[in-house]
Amino acid sequence: MKFFIDTANLEQIKEAQALGVLDGVTTNPSLMAKEGITGEKNILQHYVDICNNVTGDVSAEVIATDYDSIIKEGEALAKLHAQIVVKVPMIKDGIKAIRYFYDKGIKTNCTLVFSAGQALLAAKAGATYVSPFIGRLEDISSDGLNLIDEIRLIYDNYNFNTQILAASVRHTMHVLDCAKIGADVMTGPLSAIVGLLKHPLTDSGLAKFLEDHKKGN
Repeated sequence: MKFFIDTANLEQIKEAQALGVLDGVTTNPSLMAKEGITGEKNILQHYVDICNNVTGDVSAEVIATDYDSIIKEGEALAKLHAQIVVKVPMIKDGIKAIRYFYDKGIKTNCTLVFSAGQALLAAKAGATYVSPFIGRLEDISSDGLNLIDEIRLIYDNYNFNTQILAASVRHTMHVLDCAKIGADVMTGPLSAIVGLLKHPLTDSGLAKFLEDHKKGN
């Protein structure tokens, strides 16, 4: 499974990249605003800065919601850097745009997916990634992991090449559960990634080794 980090924070991106397990980045206008990055020029430059600090795909989200504007904005984003993936919302004009981008060889990430039917449409249109939001589904007492399971079954039935990108991942158990049921990618905070490092027996075992080493010297 690929590991993406969901942030616009360059320091966190650099830390994840240095760990040696990062495969890409997802971000959005809300995450940009959280880092104090506003204004079109600054946002576009920040996408480039992110690309220059990672080796994988970087999802850059369009703001437009009508077909012509999505195309215009998406093409501009794609020209910023070879690693850019155009993030398109799961709406009618978004699906039409995803087909356009597919025909033009531009990678896309269909975002805000909350049903298997939506994921099926995205795959049919040629999306590179589809992003089911498991954390947000859990917020309304729905089973986000079951959605990924359903999408996995459908995609395997028909050999779709669209990758399932588990989004709105909140914690380490989300990461493990997504890996178990076959998500191709997960995107979440740095804490969900580095949390996989931790186990109390590792800590106590290392402390014991170091203590015994001191005694031997």
